[in-house]
Amino acid sequence: METIIYNAAGKKTGMLTLPENIFGEPWNAALIHQVVTSMTDNARTPFAHAKGRGEVRGGGKKPWRQKGTGRARHGSIRSPIWKGGGVTHGPLKEKVYARAIPKKMRLKALTIALSKKLQDGEIIFVDTFGFETPKTATAAKTLKALAAIKGFEKISYRKNAALIALSDPTSATLKSFQNIGSVETKAVRDLNPVSILKYRYLVIENPEAAVAIIASRVGRKSEKIEKPRKAPKPSVSASTTKPLVTSH
Repeated sequence: METIIYNAAGKKTGMLTLPENIFGEPWNAALIHQVVTSMTDNARTPFAHAKGRGEVRGGGKKPWRQKGTGRARHGSIRSPIWKGGGVTHGPLKEKVYARAIPKKMRLKALTIALSKKLQDGEIIFVDTFGFETPKTATAAKTLKALAAIKGFEKISYRKNAALIALSDPTSATLKSFQNIGSVETKAVRDLNPVSILKYRYLVIENPEAAVAIIASRVGRKSEKIEKPRKAPKPSVSASTTKPLVTSH
């Protein structure tokens, strides 16, 4: 599997062979949905909170006596059936939305998202941007040059246009793209399915190093430490047992 490498001016500079286990995975919608929803839930901060009858003010005194008034019996104005009372089954800020994501599932979803982007022709590999000093105008010019490539026409103006993955993030590169609202910069080691699928295009700088970083993440397996087993106890055979001595 080969792909083209471009420079910051949008010109072809070489070819790159991509590993099949990272960019050749088949699409799995169920796995992507499970991982993406779990990651968004883990990033969620619950703010919505409705006060229950124990949190609203007032209600220390019984509204009226129990009998003899002809009205319904009430013990507190904090009851949910009163205006200004507590809310029943409302949202609570104490609710925990976090869900565990197995490591293998998370890495599998990452390779599936990268494979889908490559299959749809939405990944572009750039050898280097070459920013020595922060310059937003130069970054905008680079995006305009990449937009001249067939299939990447909307990279310079579309909302959520591109995610720029950097193998070695430098201050000059990060600050150059910082003021462009349609793109986001992220280190290659921090790529995840949510950020990849959020943007239309994925721009990977220094592809050789970037692919090596992703391969190290995907190929890293957790070693299972087996506990030493206890030696089995020797079985007692009938020939080694002592005869039972009975007294007469």
